Amino acid sequence: MAAKVDLSTSTDWKEAKAFLKSLSDKQREEHYFCRDFVKLKKIPTWKDMAKGATTKEEEPQYKKDKALNEKISLFRGDITKLEVDAIVNAANSSLLGGGGVDGCIHRAAGHLLTEECRTLHSCETGKAKITGGYRLPAKYVIHTVGPIAQGDPSPSQVQELRNCYVNSLQLALEHRLRSVAFPCISTGVFGYPNEAAAEVVLSTLREWLEEHKDKVDRLLICVFLEKDEEIYRKRLPHFFPVDPPAGLQSQL
Repeated sequence: MAAKVDLSTSTDWKEAKAFLKSLSDKQREEHYFCRDFVKLKKIPTWKDMAKGATTKEEEPQYKKDKALNEKISLFRGDITKLEVDAIVNAANSSLLGGGGVDGCIHRAAGHLLTEECRTLHSCETGKAKITGGYRLPAKYVIHTVGPIAQGDPSPSQVQELRNCYVNSLQLALEHRLRSVAFPCISTGVFGYPNEAAAEVVLSTLREWLEEHKDKVDRLLICVFLEKDEEIYRKRLPHFFPVDPPAGLQSQL
């Protein structure tokens, strides 16, 4: 094991990163910024969450696939408290922290995250870069920069948002990460309409999972606002169809 490092006072992100990598999952817990972290196994899959759902949807665009429904989750809460392989940060191009979820992640992870981010020399819209998680329960942070879309997004902005998710997932594959949590990228101060963003997110995750479902255990859509939770609960059955409750099956 690497020499013990105090993450709150250390100034060497490389040393801290190596130290954390040498620890078991249980040993890492004592370095988390919080005690009320959320384990992945405590978060229901969409397959479980959708049981008993009676939302009437138009004819789903995609086929029912129970295996895919076990790979996706909707979670409303604080992304910084999720114990997963990686959380995604809706960053600005500097990667040095900002408002919203970006600021929350930097504050929770601590100053070493910012120090590592300085070495990445910014990030272009739609691209993604990866760092350690430091004091976060998540082992890694994948930073991606969403498009700024005030009003209806243009086709290029739609593609840029899609790229945020695809490029983040590509990094997850390269680093053999099995669980990744995404915030609502670009829908805050960047102004991307929430419902339009959800359509991009769900279609992108569905299509990616169809190709790579054996490479991950779970992809989480982590929302903070009630309105985003409502949007995703309404639209998830369209992209990840589920069997209707038993009482409804006889009516169909």
